[in-house]
Amino acid sequence: MTEQSFVQRREVFWQEFAELARGKRRKIKAGSSSFVQHFRELTQDLNTARAHGFDPAIIERLNILVNEGNQILYSRHGLSLKAAAGFVLRTFPQKVRSQWRGILASLLLFYGLAVFFGILCVRISGMAGELVSEYQLSQIEDMYDPESEHFLKPRDVGSDADMFGYYIYNNISIAFRTFAGGILAGFGSLLILCSNAVHLGVVTGHIINAGFFGKTFLPFIIAHSSFELTAIIFSAYAGLLLGYRFFITGGLSRGVSVRKAGKDALPIIAGSALMLVIAAVIEAFWSSRHELPLRLRIGAGIVLWVLLLLYFLLAGRRGRRNNNGAAP
Repeated sequence: MTEQSFVQRREVFWQEFAELARGKRRKIKAGSSSFVQHFRELTQDLNTARAHGFDPAIIERLNILVNEGNQILYSRHGLSLKAAAGFVLRTFPQKVRSQWRGILASLLLFYGLAVFFGILCVRISGMAGELVSEYQLSQIEDMYDPESEHFLKPRDVGSDADMFGYYIYNNISIAFRTFAGGILAGFGSLLILCSNAVHLGVVTGHIINAGFFGKTFLPFIIAHSSFELTAIIFSAYAGLLLGYRFFITGGLSRGVSVRKAGKDALPIIAGSALMLVIAAVIEAFWSSRHELPLRLRIGAGIVLWVLLLLYFLLAGRRGRRNNNGAAP
C-alpha cells in the first residue's frame, strides 16, 4: 500500500468524520452506533499510517481526529442518564454477584469480628474501655442518651444540611482509605476493615451495657447502616482484589493483571460511593428523627435491608439473560 493510494481511498471518509465531530453533534447522537463504527475505522487508519511510516502530517491529522472522536464518546457516556441508569440497574449488581465469593468472605469477616467483640464487651465489664478510649465512649454515650444535648447529633453539627455534609465526608473518607489500603498487597484494606468491625462491636457492646441499644441506638442506625456498612465491605473487597492481583498475576503481566482486576473493582467502588451518599442522606434526614414512632423507624430499616438484598440478588438478571441470548 502506497501513501498516495491510502490517502486517496480514505480522504472522503476523513472529511466526513471531521465534519461530524466538529459541527454536527446531533447526528452523532441520532446514529451513535454508526459513529462508534466510524471511530473504530479511523483508529485503524491511524494504526495503518503509523505502521507504514507515512508522512507525519497525515499521522498528526488522524491523531487529532481520533482524539476528537474519543472526547465525544467519553462526554456522551459521561453525561448520559441512560448510561447511569444502566450502571445502577445492571452493571453494579452484576459485578457484585460475579465476585460473590470474595465479597461473602469479607462480609463474614466483618460481621464475625463485630459480633465477637460485641459479645465480649457485653460479657466482660470494662472491656470496652480497654479497646476504645474513655473519651470516645463518653461521646458515644452522649449521642445516644435521650437526656443529652448531643442526642443523635455529632458535636459541633447543627442543621440537617450540616449533618449531611459531615456524614458524606466521614463515609467517603472511610471508604476511600479502605479501598486505597489495597495498595499494600491488600493488607491495608484488610486491616481497616477489621478495625472498623472491632470498633462497631465494641461500641455496640458498650451501648447495650449503657441501656440505650433498643431505645435509641438500633432505631438510629438500622436504616442507613444497610447502605453504609455494605458499602464499606465492598470498598474493602475492591482494595483487596486490586492488591491481590498486583502480586498474584496468574501468569499475566503485572499491568494486565491489575487492569483485569480493575474492571471488576472500579465498578464496585463506584457503586459503593453512591451507596454512601444514599446512607448520608438517610442518616442526616431520617435516622435522627427520634420523634417518629419507634416501630416505624425500625420497620423502615428492615425494609431497606430487605430491598438492598433483593437488589443485589435480582437486579440486572433479565438484561444479562437477554444479552447472552443475543450473543452469536
